[in-house]
Amino acid sequence: MNIAALVEEIEARLQAMPVRKARELRELRREYSRRTKALPARTVVKIAAALIAHRRVPRFVGDELIASRPDAMDTLDLIKLKRLGSSISSWDQVDCFACYLSGPAWRRGRIDNQAIEEWARSKDRWWRRAALVSTVPLNVKARGGGGDTERTLRICGLLIDDRDPMVVKALSWALRALAGRDRDAVTQFVDQNEARLPALVRREVRHKLVTGRKTPRPGGGRSAKVSQGNSQ
Repeated sequence: MNIAALVEEIEARLQAMPVRKARELRELRREYSRRTKALPARTVVKIAAALIAHRRVPRFVGDELIASRPDAMDTLDLIKLKRLGSSISSWDQVDCFACYLSGPAWRRGRIDNQAIEEWARSKDRWWRRAALVSTVPLNVKARGGGGDTERTLRICGLLIDDRDPMVVKALSWALRALAGRDRDAVTQFVDQNEARLPALVRREVRHKLVTGRKTPRPGGGRSAKVSQGNSQ
């Protein structure tokens, strides 16, 4: 398998799309997941890493190539994750990296708590956000999470005083994701830390606890349909 040629082919096909709609992009990614199914897991990671490093296509294409292969996920370690995340520089890139790669790798024991805690203490806002968003796959069922109150609140506690907007929004998301698994623990955390939590976090998390939603549905009031919140 010529990795460089395949990467070039994927990039060319994506760049040739007149309109890059998420559905079409994801279908193309699925096509290449099928085509690389028989390749060794480490080769798939190399292909994905090249796509991510070149930054010519949406980041999630590379992330999903890895995430769709459990054996590829099992090759990840802290060094590889740092390389795959070295270019994160926007909330959407961070969220793809953390939801598809670092969070699941943490859950699967591929990296330890200390690694995520070090990200939470980083001077780089995007790595601090990555630490918080990595807790989401621990708790959201759709992402394979079964619930992990201790580790989630540990990271939230480390970043409770951070006022960077991208970190604040991620803190709200992390707590709202945990609220679906351990409502009492989130309620207690918010009540005990009310003076330290940003107003946005208090508002969104309490609304989630009461209604099941991140924010009020326009004209819906408290009877609005319950749905899973998300973040930017």
